[in-house]
Amino acid sequence: MREARAGRRGHNDRVFLTLTSTAEPATDLGYLLHKHPDRVQVFELPVGRAHVYYPEATADRCTVALHVEVDPIALVRGKRSGAEGFALAQYVNDRPYAASSMLAVALGRVFGTAMKGRCAARPDLEGVAIPLTIHVPATPTSEGPEHALRLFAPLGWAVETVVVPLDPDVPHWGDAPYVDLTLTGTLTVAEALNHLYVLLPVLDGSKHYWVGTDEVDKLVRTGGGWLRDHPEQALITSRYLARRRGYVIDALARLAELDDDIPAGEAVPTDESTPRGDPSAPTVAPTAIPLVRLRIEAVLQALADVGAHRIVDLGCGEGALLRELLATPTFSEVVGVDVSARALERAEKQLHLERLSDTQRRRIRLRQSSATYRDTELVGYDAVVLMEVVEHLDPDRLPDLERSVFGHAHPGSVVVTTPNADHNVLYPHLAAGTMRHRDHRFEWSRSQFADWAEGVAATHGYAVELRPVGAQDPAHGSPTQLALFTQASRHGGAA
Repeated sequence: MREARAGRRGHNDRVFLTLTSTAEPATDLGYLLHKHPDRVQVFELPVGRAHVYYPEATADRCTVALHVEVDPIALVRGKRSGAEGFALAQYVNDRPYAASSMLAVALGRVFGTAMKGRCAARPDLEGVAIPLTIHVPATPTSEGPEHALRLFAPLGWAVETVVVPLDPDVPHWGDAPYVDLTLTGTLTVAEALNHLYVLLPVLDGSKHYWVGTDEVDKLVRTGGGWLRDHPEQALITSRYLARRRGYVIDALARLAELDDDIPAGEAVPTDESTPRGDPSAPTVAPTAIPLVRLRIEAVLQALADVGAHRIVDLGCGEGALLRELLATPTFSEVVGVDVSARALERAEKQLHLERLSDTQRRRIRLRQSSATYRDTELVGYDAVVLMEVVEHLDPDRLPDLERSVFGHAHPGSVVVTTPNADHNVLYPHLAAGTMRHRDHRFEWSRSQFADWAEGVAATHGYAVELRPVGAQDPAHGSPTQLALFTQASRHGGAA
C-alpha cells in the first residue's frame, strides 16, 4: 500500500483535489467518505476514470486525494464537450488538467453517499463539523481570485488563492486564468462536498454535458441547505444551469420555497436583550436534525395519535410529506392536493409514481385544488394536514380556508403547522421585524395561533391541542407550532 501511494504522488498534474481532516482521530474521515484509507479505489466515469487514495492517514492528519483521468476523445465521442473557438478546441483544452464540471461529476460518483451526510458504520459522526482543508491546485477563475472568495467565504471557508502563471519560464506572458485554491474551515464533510459540487462548475463557467431539468433538481437538492441565503445566489444559479433562463427562474422559485431552518452551525442567541450578531451572546447548539424533518415527524406522530388511515395533504407542494405518508403502511389512502399544477408534476416525479407497484400506486392520488375552495372530493377523510400552508394565505382568505376545511370537508382530525413568530428573534440572519420567507403573508405568535385555533375549534365542533415542534427556548418557545384538531364528538363533548 505504501508503494501504491508513493507511486501516485508523482501524478500531481491530475490530482484535482485533496481533502484533509485534522480531527482526532483524523482517520475517521475514511468512515465519513465510505472509502478505506488502506485501499486505492478506481471508479469509471462517463469521461474517464477517478482514483481515490490516501497520501497520508494518521491519527493526527488524514488526507484523501481524488485523481481524475479525463479522456478528451471520449468527451467528443459522447458529445459532452461544449468547447468552441477553433477547429481542435474539442480535443485541445484544459479539461484533463483543471477543476471543472467533470470534477463535480467525479465527486458525485465517488462520494455520493458522503454528500448525503450518511454514515451507517459510524452514525455518531453524522452531522459533526470537523476542521477541514481542501486543496484544488488548478481552479479556473476567469474573473480573478476574488471570484473564489465571493463564492466560498459566505459559507464559512477561509479562502487562500495563489495566481498561477501561464508559463513560469515565460513570465511576460502573464497570469493564467487559474488559481491554486485552498479552503480551510470547520464544517461537516457533507457540506464541504456539496459546496464543491455546486461551486466548482460555477467557477469554471461552463459544463461539459447538456443541462436539462434534472440539473435543477440536483441544484436544489445539493445547494438547498445553503444556497437560499448565499449573497451570490443568482449568479451561482445562473452559471450552474448554463444561463438557461427558464431553468434559472424555476430553480430560484424552488429555492424560495425551501424550509426556514436555521442554517447548520449558525449560533443562535438565547438572550433577547443581547444584540444580534454580538459574539458574546449566549448560544445553544443547533439541532443535528433539520427542522423540516422534525416537523414531518411531529405531523406523523399526530396522525398516529388520532389513528388516522386516510389522509389528505392539503398544500402538498413537491411531496416531502407525501413521501413519508406513502412509506407508512398504516396510511391506507393518501391524497396530495395543491393549487399548483407544476408542483404536482414535481411531486409525481419526486415520488417516482411510475415505478410503484400496483398496490402502492392505488394508495396515492394527486389532485389539483385549493385550500380555500370547497371540494367534495376531500370530504370524509380521517385527517387533513396543512403543513406550513396557512401563513402563505392573505389573512382575509383564512375564513374561506376555515369554511372549506373545517366546515365542508370536516375530517375527523386536522393537523396545522406554522412558524412561531416569537422564535424569530433567535435567527441571527433574520432582520428584526421581517418574516422567515418572502412569500409569507403573516407569521403568528404563540398567543395569536392559540386564539385562532381555539376560535376555529369552537366554531366547527373540534377540540384542539397545541404542540411545540423543535427545540424549545425558555422565553421564545419552539420554531414551529402545531395544532391538532379532533372532532369534539370523539372526545365525548364540546370543545
